[in-house]
Amino acid sequence: MHTDVHLTPHALRAAELRAEAARSGPAGAAARPPGRLRRRLGRLLVEVGLRILQGPPVPAAPTA
Repeated sequence: MHTDVHLTPHALRAAELRAEAARSGPAGAAARPPGRLRRRLGRLLVEVGLRILQGPPVPAAPTA
């Protein structure tokens, strides 16, 4: 049995998926936020995550 026999169904399915993606239009590019907004959102999420990990502030011990 030739190994190419297994590649044919995969190639056909890939062609079908490409055609379906072409019919649906450039939805992927429109759904992606601009780079600047993405960077700001990423920094905000990192900052919030670090604050969550840090926990609540510990009150200072009395110095009396």
